[in-house]
Amino acid sequence: MKRAALYMRVSTLDQHPETQLLDLRQMAVQRGFEIVKEYTDRISGTKAKRPGLDQMMADARRGRFDVVLVWASDRIARSVKHFLEVLDEFSRLKIEYASFRENIDTGGPLGRAITIIIGAVAELERNLIVERVKAGMRRAKLEGRQIGRNRLELDPGAINIDRQRGQSIRQIARTHNISTATVQRVLRQQPVQNTRPPG
Repeated sequence: MKRAALYMRVSTLDQHPETQLLDLRQMAVQRGFEIVKEYTDRISGTKAKRPGLDQMMADARRGRFDVVLVWASDRIARSVKHFLEVLDEFSRLKIEYASFRENIDTGGPLGRAITIIIGAVAELERNLIVERVKAGMRRAKLEGRQIGRNRLELDPGAINIDRQRGQSIRQIARTHNISTATVQRVLRQQPVQNTRPPG
């Protein structure tokens, strides 16, 4: 019975790896694999440092499993170059690679060729998305539209008056929907004036 490692990656904290996990566990059962470890990363695919993947690669070098199961090829690598490096290392370590979504594995030369093509397509898709975002930002800038968060509107005079009335920094922050740090900065820039008439 082959020993299998499962690798899951989700891009944001809003996503859950459970969907991938269920599919991969079922895949392992169908192929008669024994699952020895499951690795998960909650991070963007473009990030270089991925603790789950790094740990899996370290365990692969120690010979702790015979096959790696992933939900999709774009889950495991941040670029085609990185994808090929991972596959080359698996090949050198005599570890098979299988992807659930594409229904392929590297058990033979055809599976390896398909995996490389899929990796190239996944990178192309990511690059196209990036280019579309950049083009949209350029268009918005040319049209004079705001890019990013709206500029914070402050009323230093009103903040000063609230402080003179004895409101705490926390109360002022809540009233003006700003942070306490912003309140403190405004007060430093515009010190509270004593408006009471001289006695």
